Amino acid sequence: VLQNCHLAKTFMPDLERLCEVDIKGESVHRDFRIWMTSYPSPIFPITVLENGVKMVNEAPKGLRAGMIRTYMSDPVCDDEWFLACSKPEWWRKLLFGLVFFHSFCQNRCRYGAIGFNIPYEFNDNDLRISLRQLQMFLDENAEVPYATIEYTCGECNYGGKVTDGTDRITLMTTLRIFYNPEILKESYRFSPSGNYYAPPFAQDRQSYIDYINTMPLLAQPELYGLHENADITKDIKDTNIILDSLLLTQPRDTGAADAGAKSQDDVISDVAGDIMTRLKPNFDLEAIERKYSQNYYDSMNTVLVQECGRVNVLLNIVRNSLVDIGKAVKGLILLSDALDQVGQSLFNGKVPAMWLKKSFPSLKPLGSYVKELLERCEFFVGWIKHGPPVVFWLPGFFFTQAFLTASKQNFARKFKVEIDKIDFDFETMDEAEDYDVRPDDGVYCTGMFFDGGAWDYSMHCLTEQQPKVLYVSVPVIWMVPKETTKFKDFQNYNCPMYKTSDRRGILSTTGHSTNFVMSVRLPCMQNPDHWTMRGLAMLTSLSD
Repeated sequence: VLQNCHLAKTFMPDLERLCEVDIKGESVHRDFRIWMTSYPSPIFPITVLENGVKMVNEAPKGLRAGMIRTYMSDPVCDDEWFLACSKPEWWRKLLFGLVFFHSFCQNRCRYGAIGFNIPYEFNDNDLRISLRQLQMFLDENAEVPYATIEYTCGECNYGGKVTDGTDRITLMTTLRIFYNPEILKESYRFSPSGNYYAPPFAQDRQSYIDYINTMPLLAQPELYGLHENADITKDIKDTNIILDSLLLTQPRDTGAADAGAKSQDDVISDVAGDIMTRLKPNFDLEAIERKYSQNYYDSMNTVLVQECGRVNVLLNIVRNSLVDIGKAVKGLILLSDALDQVGQSLFNGKVPAMWLKKSFPSLKPLGSYVKELLERCEFFVGWIKHGPPVVFWLPGFFFTQAFLTASKQNFARKFKVEIDKIDFDFETMDEAEDYDVRPDDGVYCTGMFFDGGAWDYSMHCLTEQQPKVLYVSVPVIWMVPKETTKFKDFQNYNCPMYKTSDRRGILSTTGHSTNFVMSVRLPCMQNPDHWTMRGLAMLTSLSD
């Protein structure tokens, strides 16, 4: 048995040679078999996959199926182990809660970023060690040590895989639904519908399996703490995966097209030409630096010059690649692999990877991406001509954190306060009127969207989404730099803000994802845990 082959990168070529050359039918015993385990990995030899019998072990689809599988698997299926705990009533309830939690997390991942930002592979090993620890702590303590079992299960066993800070909060909030004293009461319910609960105490394991079989076959989003719109989001995600897979199977026909239809080369040439005619000229950085020279009390000047420089880099890449692909389809220059990928992306209506390397994060299709690029250019042109805007369009910045830091820096230098003692407090502006005057301190920001919630203008707090309305515009937010000791105290939800709707990025040196912008304190009537389970977040850019 060769386990975890995905970790043995240097051995994979040797394994391929062994399977192709050394292991022959006439030179090995007729009963010889080799078992290999691996996660899906590009380094695993294709020839071994093609010639072997493949078995896939993945979590069952659906909460009920997952729980039944757990109750029929080791160690729960061992009746001796199942009956061994010295506190049987507490043990049965908490065991059921932990099994429910395990299946809950696996199925919440299927909802995409609104479930967990990163689709973690919670597996049977995480559950197995948590079950054994639960039994051990119950045997060793006179009372249920909730803090201990919550920490070992949430922070160590399951939380050890969680690399995103928001996901860790979601995980621990979920675990507290099942690891709390209320679960021992017969009236306690896991969801608002009241359909899910820990069944009454029973001696045998089969009674719990029978109860699980009475649960709904398909769990509604409300069980996972999500709005009913989450089903639409999940279906869109699944559909996009299917369509992208189908697109990869399409033949590439670069020859003559049918009568009346354009060939692929003609389409690429037309798309490239259309984008070229719409591109803005590069910014004159020297002129901008003369007009907005460095100012100790206004760091926004530096931000403007840096952002225009980033726009110029992107415009140069876009412009040069479009010129080259136009020449390549006419046969004037050699079509390199990089240009071929640009052409294929233009034909499929997707943003070329070459552009995205120097671009702002975006999941938009090609047409929407070009429109957003032009809007960013217009935003900075207006800033250069008329001075800093009263209300800043936050999605317009390549490096949003630099803009936010500049605002805090201006406040710190103005009042001679250490910047380490300053952070943003937030005021949501309900008025729909135009803003004509910049605030004395901080910045007005707009352009964000709610994903998983909405804003109640009459109550000045968060509220639920309307059915079938996935994204809602966020009101203008006044980001006010203050000393952290002077923040207003009110019931709030710490709403994370992300650049794109997938909410995923690379873990940076700050400990946050590169997709993460900041957390915004928003007033709410419900318990903040309600919005954590809703997966509520702000986005600066949508996917369409």
